[in-house]
Amino acid sequence: MASSDTVAPSVHNIPAGVTFVDALATALMADTDGEPERLAAMRVLLPTRRACRSLREAFLRHSGGRALLLPRMTPLGDVDSEDMLFDAWGAGGTSVDGLDGLGADLAIPPAISGLHRQARLARMIMALPGRAAHPAQALSLASALANLVDRAHTEGADLADIAGLVTEDYPNHWGVIVDFLKLITENWPAILAEDGVIDPADRRNRLLNGQAELWRTHPPSGPIIAAGSTGSIPATAALLSVIARLPLGCVVLPGLDRDATDEAWEALAPSHPQYGLARLLETLGVERAEVTDWPGVGETGPAPTRRRLLNAALVPPGAAAPPAFETPETFSLSDLNGITRIDCATPDEEAKIIALAMRRAMATPSRTAALVTPDRSLARRVASELARWDIIVDDSAGRPLAATPPGAFLRLLADAIGEALAPVPLLALLKHPFAAAGTAPGVFRRHVRSLERLTLRGPRPAPGLQGLRDALTELEKNRESNEPELRAVLDRLDDILTPLLEQFRAPALNSRVLLAAHVSVAEALAASDDESGATRLWAGEAGEVAAAFIHELDEALVALPPVAPGDWPAMFDTLLGGAVVRPRHGAHPRLHVWGLLEARLQAADLVILGGLNEDTWPAEVESNPWMSRPMMRTLGLEMPERRIGLAAHDFIQAASAPTVILTRAERIAGTPTRPSRWLLRLDNLLTRLGLDGALAARNPWRAWAAALDHVDDTRRVGVPAPRPPATARPTELPVTSIETWIRDPYALYAQRILELRPLDELDAAPDAADRGNLVHEALEHFILAHPDGDLPDDAERRLLEIGGRVFDEHLARPGVRAFWWPRFRRIARWFVDWERKRRVAGYRTLLTEAKGTMPIEIPGVPFTLTAKPDRIDIGPTGLAVVDYKTGMPPSLKQVKSLLSPQLSLEAAMAMAGAFPGVDADKVTQLLYVHLSGGRDPGSAKPLNVDIDTVAAEAMARLRGMVAGYADAATPYRSRRSPQFKYRFDDYGHLARVKEWLIAEEDGE
Repeated sequence: MASSDTVAPSVHNIPAGVTFVDALATALMADTDGEPERLAAMRVLLPTRRACRSLREAFLRHSGGRALLLPRMTPLGDVDSEDMLFDAWGAGGTSVDGLDGLGADLAIPPAISGLHRQARLARMIMALPGRAAHPAQALSLASALANLVDRAHTEGADLADIAGLVTEDYPNHWGVIVDFLKLITENWPAILAEDGVIDPADRRNRLLNGQAELWRTHPPSGPIIAAGSTGSIPATAALLSVIARLPLGCVVLPGLDRDATDEAWEALAPSHPQYGLARLLETLGVERAEVTDWPGVGETGPAPTRRRLLNAALVPPGAAAPPAFETPETFSLSDLNGITRIDCATPDEEAKIIALAMRRAMATPSRTAALVTPDRSLARRVASELARWDIIVDDSAGRPLAATPPGAFLRLLADAIGEALAPVPLLALLKHPFAAAGTAPGVFRRHVRSLERLTLRGPRPAPGLQGLRDALTELEKNRESNEPELRAVLDRLDDILTPLLEQFRAPALNSRVLLAAHVSVAEALAASDDESGATRLWAGEAGEVAAAFIHELDEALVALPPVAPGDWPAMFDTLLGGAVVRPRHGAHPRLHVWGLLEARLQAADLVILGGLNEDTWPAEVESNPWMSRPMMRTLGLEMPERRIGLAAHDFIQAASAPTVILTRAERIAGTPTRPSRWLLRLDNLLTRLGLDGALAARNPWRAWAAALDHVDDTRRVGVPAPRPPATARPTELPVTSIETWIRDPYALYAQRILELRPLDELDAAPDAADRGNLVHEALEHFILAHPDGDLPDDAERRLLEIGGRVFDEHLARPGVRAFWWPRFRRIARWFVDWERKRRVAGYRTLLTEAKGTMPIEIPGVPFTLTAKPDRIDIGPTGLAVVDYKTGMPPSLKQVKSLLSPQLSLEAAMAMAGAFPGVDADKVTQLLYVHLSGGRDPGSAKPLNVDIDTVAAEAMARLRGMVAGYADAATPYRSRRSPQFKYRFDDYGHLARVKEWLIAEEDGE
């Protein structure tokens, strides 16, 4: 059979703005003249599988409801042997009758799986002498190396040439990198040959080249149409060149600019939207003028004007635009109908406007709308905004498996085990919807909340489940209670998690063993009372992808050496990063969210191009970590700007739709953004044409977006002033609560009347309260053991022994001892020395940590003041009231102004004989003992005040407050002074302080 090289190439064009798949389907159906067998005999090659689905849908739209025998459709982007005619040969080299042994020459080994390749490369990296790499780091580097290998295969570069890239003119570090790249230039080909596999990109090239060779020498008998490809892959371009010369073959280009001047065409740069098509025409050996329009493509509607406008805006610098754009008179506002630009303040506003536009389009029956954006964050925002109308859309670019429920559950399990069940990762795992541990999910969630509140808040428990048991034991001892349900939950978690916890105690393990234990424990934890863990975990699209990922990962991990189990969480996270869950079908039939790849050859009545900011669309040009630009050029790799050209072509194709909205956010996270270069070029062209602002929205989109969350009837909350009944008001308070009552009555109301208690933080550092309780308890025991007389010579040792026993009671919270014990040692040394001097001065202790009570005598108002002073001493001139402070003591000004009345009230009680064992006497000293345990471990700070006066004033103020608040009409107002705004904020959010305080400060 004659070679197809002698046939003149058949190349057509479907311009931008024309629905590509519809035009393709219409012409093919017209060409068959109603003969279904002729349509079935055709073969159509398209860029992606999604484009194949779109063409099938286009045939159905134009069939008029008739049954059709569709052409065979093959995706070029992810082609496989079953898509090609020589699939019978496979890897074994089986020949096909009549092809003269060509099949044996085209025997193609299978492609290595992505995870297996990543693991093999990672093992090579970990084995490099003198470069010990963490397994997760090695896996990340392996992924980058795999991308470099695929890129070299895709662009037809020879990896063996890397060795000669670095000359004496290059800095030394490039030589180090080239030495590292020997892994793929020297070692990797031998490993592939040993395993009998090849790289995926290499296999795709061989398939495409084999198909090209087959069709060149044995042209098919049926029509072959290659449509929509820009030939960015050299092997694809070579196949298109063959197809264009087949007797029944043709190539259909997407969006070739036939109006560009020759000067502009010669000046095309890699970042230009037409650059790829220009290179493809060179490969095809076709001049631009020889390309004809696809049958049935007309020049009606807004498409021609819009297309010419956009192409003219992106004319290469220094080149002339088409003649139609030389003067303003050749263009008018009416030519811009259907295209709108909206600059939004924030991504949130942009998402609202896009959702509104899509919702408005949906209101018209059969009307379709699509958001096209490379910004996945914007896509998620828009999907969330549409949900307010119960409209569910899927991002066709897919979701990372790691962000889906099964992927997140597997990651959380690895993190929790890797951090020895630390509070935050453990709760994140146990609160995941999949976690049930064999019980009803609702019941398990209730138990987890109890476990959180009682054992996981505050300082971190000891590692593992035993640490949680110890924390629960400590709680039960302090509260004199039992928690059998929580102990049962811990026992159940122990049974489930122990297999994986035990694996993590080994010094090194096979990664497959770790994966098996990981999956087994995940299934056991996911089991509910009526479903197995496997049923719950692997169900749905995400579950199926997760199961396939685990299966592939299990096979790939054979290539890795034994690893430390502690490295497993980071390894698993790295390996999971490449898996994506793509929806099989969009949730809404007429609304879509597309990435750039998914949008190619697609069409919608309304197309919204979102995220049009520089470094988003187009994406930021990143430097190649493996090579400099001259090295890439020498090796034959495309410059990074080539990707900008592809994105520009996507922009032109999408922006040529009949109705288009262009959106961007002016600020992202408070940082100003730059408009996309294509928007700037379009602005420049319109300015030259005298059409500034011509793309401004005619509808008030921003106002509509603001109105979505606008509330007409707004009422600013005032200062809260609850008035509980007199019977609910406290009739007994400790002196420590009086300060709260004075400074913020609302806080006292929330604490004492509503009985609300703030939760401790998760995994909190041992704070001043924890330290204060321990230090107070240790000093109390020491003083009770040595109440008077001289201290023994080994007093410091004895105090440390007492402190050690006190701290040992908190072993369930090891952070407490680790953080505060060194401070206590310094406190002990200072305290013993201070105590000796104090006793020499004639002081002895009468009371420590003993409760005293004092009725407040107000007719008809029962009220009792209580106090438990840290210490009351008797000295040469009278009583001394002592308060230990591990935090900063109140200032003298605060004491005099009665904002801190604790010592003043305790002095009044002491003078009235309110404490057991302490006779009524004059108080001559109020003393704060500051015990920080820091550089200055302690200091005694006597208050220089008239004690009788401050005690009397404090009692008088207290009596007035008791009498006033006994009246049910007296409110517990939230009163805040600026200097105390942040000190007492446990209940500030309940009082909504930030809302009303700003209004007061503004004078409202």
